[in-house]
Amino acid sequence: MATTIKPDDARVIAGFERFYEALRRLTPRSELSLTAASTLRRLERSGPHRLSELYVPEGVSQPAMTQLVTRLEREGLVRRGGDPADGRVVVVSITDEGRSAVARRRDGRARALADLLEQLPDDEHAALLEALPALRRLGDLITE
Repeated sequence: MATTIKPDDARVIAGFERFYEALRRLTPRSELSLTAASTLRRLERSGPHRLSELYVPEGVSQPAMTQLVTRLEREGLVRRGGDPADGRVVVVSITDEGRSAVARRRDGRARALADLLEQLPDDEHAALLEALPALRRLGDLITE
């Protein structure tokens, strides 16, 4: 059964799409692709993951994730290890250098966004603050 999109929801969706595109442009160009940065953030936020658990949430194939993890490992951003409960399983964890790469990317984007937030009128800035709980909940629904 297809979901019917209400007019107000369509406006919200269009607004998110526009903001997402703008946010991508604001993110400083770095050594990290979007998938690499997202994978590192996931490892930073949630801890070590089996290699087989990383590819689906990132929307890539298992071979593509294996290649990405190999590159990130070569660059010192992640490390592979075995699962003590199952020696056949590869577990990927973020390194301190990986955390630093995520922090640099986050800092660059935060600085750019802070400059833009300063340009908003007080009422629009307040509206964004009021929307934060709903935005957090929406993000939680996406990552659950």
